[in-house]
Amino acid sequence: MAKLTKNQKNVLGKVDSASRYTLSQASQLVKEITTTKFDASVDLDIRLGVDPRKANQMVRGVVTLPHGTGKDKRVLVLCTPDKVEEAQGAGADYVGLDDYIEKIKGGWTDIDVIITMPSVMGKVGTLGRILGPRGLMPNPKSGTVTMDIANAVKEVKQGKIDFKVDKYGIVHSSVGKVSFDAEKIAENAREFLHTIVKLKPSAAKGAYIKSVYLSSTMSQGIQIDVKTIEE
Repeated sequence: MAKLTKNQKNVLGKVDSASRYTLSQASQLVKEITTTKFDASVDLDIRLGVDPRKANQMVRGVVTLPHGTGKDKRVLVLCTPDKVEEAQGAGADYVGLDDYIEKIKGGWTDIDVIITMPSVMGKVGTLGRILGPRGLMPNPKSGTVTMDIANAVKEVKQGKIDFKVDKYGIVHSSVGKVSFDAEKIAENAREFLHTIVKLKPSAAKGAYIKSVYLSSTMSQGIQIDVKTIEE
Protein backbone atom coordinates (compact mmCIF):
# COMPACT_ATOMS: atom_id res chain seq x y z
CA MET A 1 0.00 0.00 0.00
CA ALA A 2 1.35 3.43 -0.99
CA LYS A 3 2.46 5.67 1.87
CA LEU A 4 0.34 8.74 2.46
CA THR A 5 1.99 12.09 1.88
CA LYS A 6 1.95 14.67 4.67
CA ASN A 7 -0.64 16.63 2.70
CA GLN A 8 -2.92 13.59 2.36
CA LYS A 9 -2.65 12.86 6.10
CA ASN A 10 -3.64 16.45 6.91
CA VAL A 11 -6.62 16.16 4.58
CA LEU A 12 -7.82 12.86 6.07
CA GLY A 13 -7.80 14.41 9.52
CA LYS A 14 -10.16 17.22 8.51
CA VAL A 15 -13.24 15.13 7.69
CA ASP A 16 -14.82 12.82 10.24
CA SER A 17 -16.58 10.11 8.19
CA ALA A 18 -18.96 9.45 11.10
CA SER A 19 -20.09 13.08 11.26
CA ARG A 20 -22.70 14.92 9.24
CA TYR A 21 -22.13 18.51 8.27
CA THR A 22 -24.23 21.51 7.31
CA LEU A 23 -24.05 22.63 3.68
CA SER A 24 -22.01 25.68 4.72
CA GLN A 25 -19.49 23.55 6.67
CA ALA A 26 -19.21 20.99 3.86
CA SER A 27 -18.70 23.71 1.23
CA GLN A 28 -15.78 25.10 3.22
CA LEU A 29 -14.34 21.65 3.94
CA VAL A 30 -14.45 20.52 0.31
CA LYS A 31 -12.20 23.46 -0.57
CA GLU A 32 -9.77 22.57 2.22
CA ILE A 33 -9.46 18.86 1.39
CA THR A 34 -9.06 19.20 -2.39
CA THR A 35 -5.39 18.90 -3.32
CA THR A 36 -5.65 18.62 -7.12
CA LYS A 37 -3.54 21.05 -9.14
CA PHE A 38 -6.47 21.74 -11.50
CA ASP A 39 -9.74 23.51 -10.65
CA ALA A 40 -11.78 20.45 -9.66
CA SER A 41 -15.55 20.18 -9.99
CA VAL A 42 -17.65 20.09 -6.82
CA ASP A 43 -20.30 17.37 -7.01
CA LEU A 44 -23.46 16.41 -5.16
CA ASP A 45 -24.58 12.79 -4.79
CA ILE A 46 -28.15 12.48 -3.57
CA ARG A 47 -29.54 9.03 -2.76
CA LEU A 48 -33.33 9.02 -3.02
CA GLY A 49 -35.93 6.65 -1.60
CA VAL A 50 -37.49 5.96 -5.01
CA ASP A 51 -37.66 3.01 -7.40
CA PRO A 52 -36.61 4.54 -10.76
CA ARG A 53 -37.84 1.43 -12.62
CA LYS A 54 -41.40 2.62 -11.91
CA ALA A 55 -42.51 5.49 -14.14
CA ASN A 56 -44.42 7.16 -11.28
CA GLN A 57 -41.22 7.35 -9.19
CA MET A 58 -38.91 8.81 -11.84
CA VAL A 59 -37.25 12.04 -10.68
CA ARG A 60 -35.98 14.29 -13.45
CA GLY A 61 -35.92 18.02 -14.02
CA VAL A 62 -33.90 21.14 -14.68
CA VAL A 63 -32.32 23.68 -12.37
CA THR A 64 -30.48 26.93 -13.00
CA LEU A 65 -27.73 27.36 -10.42
CA PRO A 66 -27.50 30.93 -9.07
CA HIS A 67 -23.72 31.04 -9.64
CA GLY A 68 -23.48 28.77 -12.69
CA THR A 69 -21.42 25.58 -12.85
CA GLY A 70 -18.06 27.18 -13.62
CA LYS A 71 -17.93 25.11 -16.78
CA ASP A 72 -18.41 26.62 -20.22
CA LYS A 73 -20.85 24.24 -21.92
CA ARG A 74 -20.42 23.62 -25.64
CA VAL A 75 -23.82 24.05 -27.28
CA LEU A 76 -24.87 22.69 -30.68
CA VAL A 77 -28.08 24.10 -32.19
CA LEU A 78 -29.73 21.99 -34.88
CA CYS A 79 -32.14 24.34 -36.64
CA THR A 80 -33.58 25.60 -39.93
CA PRO A 81 -31.69 28.42 -41.76
CA ASP A 82 -34.07 31.13 -40.47
CA LYS A 83 -32.96 30.42 -36.89
CA VAL A 84 -29.19 30.34 -37.50
CA GLU A 85 -28.60 34.03 -36.76
CA GLU A 86 -30.67 33.86 -33.54
CA ALA A 87 -28.67 30.85 -32.30
CA GLN A 88 -25.31 32.44 -33.12
CA GLY A 89 -26.32 35.73 -31.49
CA ALA A 90 -27.22 33.90 -28.26
CA GLY A 91 -23.75 32.31 -28.06
CA ALA A 92 -24.19 28.82 -29.53
CA ASP A 93 -20.84 27.18 -30.32
CA TYR A 94 -22.07 25.23 -33.36
CA VAL A 95 -25.12 25.93 -35.54
CA GLY A 96 -26.44 23.97 -38.51
CA LEU A 97 -28.55 20.96 -39.41
CA ASP A 98 -27.84 18.33 -42.05
CA ASP A 99 -24.06 18.83 -41.93
CA TYR A 100 -23.98 18.28 -38.15
CA ILE A 101 -26.39 15.34 -38.31
CA GLU A 102 -23.98 13.64 -40.71
CA LYS A 103 -21.06 14.56 -38.47
CA ILE A 104 -22.76 12.96 -35.45
CA LYS A 105 -23.58 9.83 -37.49
CA GLY A 106 -19.84 9.67 -38.17
CA GLY A 107 -19.12 9.59 -34.42
CA TRP A 108 -18.69 13.28 -33.47
CA THR A 109 -20.18 14.08 -30.04
CA ASP A 110 -17.74 16.72 -28.78
CA ILE A 111 -20.52 18.83 -27.24
CA ASP A 112 -22.33 19.14 -23.91
CA VAL A 113 -25.87 20.13 -24.93
CA ILE A 114 -27.94 19.95 -28.13
CA ILE A 115 -30.83 22.37 -28.63
CA THR A 116 -33.28 21.95 -31.49
CA MET A 117 -36.78 22.93 -32.66
CA PRO A 118 -39.95 20.80 -32.99
CA SER A 119 -40.01 20.91 -36.82
CA VAL A 120 -36.64 19.14 -37.16
CA MET A 121 -37.09 16.52 -34.40
CA GLY A 122 -37.88 13.97 -37.13
CA LYS A 123 -34.32 14.31 -38.41
CA VAL A 124 -32.76 14.55 -34.94
CA GLY A 125 -34.69 11.46 -33.82
CA THR A 126 -32.61 9.30 -36.18
CA LEU A 127 -29.61 10.01 -33.92
CA GLY A 128 -31.25 8.46 -30.84
CA ARG A 129 -28.94 5.46 -30.63
CA ILE A 130 -25.88 7.74 -30.59
CA LEU A 131 -27.21 10.63 -28.48
CA GLY A 132 -29.41 8.69 -26.01
CA PRO A 133 -26.66 6.79 -24.16
CA ARG A 134 -24.60 10.00 -23.90
CA GLY A 135 -27.46 12.02 -22.41
CA LEU A 136 -27.41 14.39 -25.39
CA MET A 137 -30.88 13.74 -26.86
CA PRO A 138 -32.93 16.97 -26.93
CA ASN A 139 -36.13 16.79 -24.87
CA PRO A 140 -39.08 19.22 -24.62
CA LYS A 141 -39.25 18.61 -20.82
CA SER A 142 -35.72 19.94 -20.35
CA GLY A 143 -36.35 22.93 -22.64
CA THR A 144 -33.97 21.74 -25.37
CA VAL A 145 -36.72 21.31 -27.99
CA THR A 146 -38.15 24.80 -28.40
CA MET A 147 -38.92 27.63 -30.82
CA ASP A 148 -37.22 30.09 -28.44
CA ILE A 149 -33.69 29.06 -29.43
CA ALA A 150 -32.01 32.21 -28.09
CA ASN A 151 -33.40 31.84 -24.56
CA ALA A 152 -32.59 28.12 -24.45
CA VAL A 153 -28.96 28.78 -25.41
CA LYS A 154 -28.60 31.59 -22.86
CA GLU A 155 -30.04 29.44 -20.04
CA VAL A 156 -27.56 26.62 -20.73
CA LYS A 157 -24.66 29.08 -20.88
CA GLN A 158 -25.75 30.60 -17.54
CA GLY A 159 -25.66 27.27 -15.71
CA LYS A 160 -28.92 25.43 -16.37
CA ILE A 161 -28.59 21.70 -15.62
CA ASP A 162 -30.76 18.84 -16.85
CA PHE A 163 -30.70 15.93 -14.37
CA LYS A 164 -32.41 12.61 -13.67
CA VAL A 165 -32.17 9.85 -11.10
CA ASP A 166 -30.11 6.84 -12.22
CA LYS A 167 -31.15 3.17 -11.94
CA TYR A 168 -29.66 2.99 -8.43
CA GLY A 169 -31.84 5.84 -7.15
CA ILE A 170 -29.00 8.40 -7.14
CA VAL A 171 -28.91 11.90 -8.62
CA HIS A 172 -25.36 13.03 -9.38
CA SER A 173 -24.50 16.54 -10.52
CA SER A 174 -21.76 19.12 -10.52
CA VAL A 175 -22.67 22.26 -8.54
CA GLY A 176 -19.57 24.38 -9.12
CA LYS A 177 -15.80 24.46 -8.93
CA VAL A 178 -13.37 24.35 -5.99
CA SER A 179 -12.27 27.89 -6.91
CA PHE A 180 -15.78 29.19 -6.04
CA ASP A 181 -16.29 30.89 -2.65
CA ALA A 182 -17.66 28.39 -0.10
CA GLU A 183 -20.82 30.52 0.14
CA LYS A 184 -21.45 30.19 -3.61
CA ILE A 185 -20.92 26.42 -3.52
CA ALA A 186 -23.44 26.17 -0.65
CA GLU A 187 -26.00 28.37 -2.44
CA ASN A 188 -25.72 26.32 -5.64
CA ALA A 189 -26.03 23.04 -3.70
CA ARG A 190 -29.03 24.38 -1.75
CA GLU A 191 -30.81 25.45 -4.95
CA PHE A 192 -30.23 21.99 -6.45
CA LEU A 193 -31.49 20.20 -3.32
CA HIS A 194 -34.59 22.40 -3.06
CA THR A 195 -35.41 21.53 -6.68
CA ILE A 196 -35.08 17.81 -5.89
CA VAL A 197 -37.37 18.19 -2.85
CA LYS A 198 -40.06 19.89 -4.99
CA LEU A 199 -39.96 16.96 -7.44
CA LYS A 200 -40.80 14.30 -4.83
CA PRO A 201 -43.12 11.77 -6.54
CA SER A 202 -46.38 11.19 -4.67
CA ALA A 203 -45.79 7.43 -5.11
CA ALA A 204 -42.50 7.56 -3.14
CA LYS A 205 -42.93 6.09 0.33
CA GLY A 206 -40.75 6.47 3.44
CA ALA A 207 -37.69 8.74 3.58
CA TYR A 208 -37.33 10.61 0.28
CA ILE A 209 -33.80 11.99 0.64
CA LYS A 210 -31.77 9.15 2.17
CA SER A 211 -28.31 10.68 2.02
CA VAL A 212 -26.43 13.62 0.50
CA TYR A 213 -22.68 13.77 -0.09
CA LEU A 214 -20.59 16.70 -1.31
CA SER A 215 -17.20 15.96 -2.84
CA SER A 216 -14.77 17.22 -5.43
CA THR A 217 -12.92 15.33 -8.13
CA MET A 218 -10.55 12.95 -6.26
CA SER A 219 -11.68 14.02 -2.76
CA GLN A 220 -13.51 11.92 -0.19
CA GLY A 221 -17.25 12.52 0.23
CA ILE A 222 -18.54 14.77 3.02
CA GLN A 223 -21.93 13.69 4.34
CA ILE A 224 -24.53 16.43 4.69
CA ASP A 225 -27.01 16.44 7.57
CA VAL A 226 -30.26 16.31 5.57
CA LYS A 227 -32.12 18.19 8.33
CA THR A 228 -29.93 21.27 7.72
CA ILE A 229 -30.74 21.64 4.01
CA GLU A 230 -33.28 24.34 4.85
CA GLU A 231 -30.73 26.32 6.92
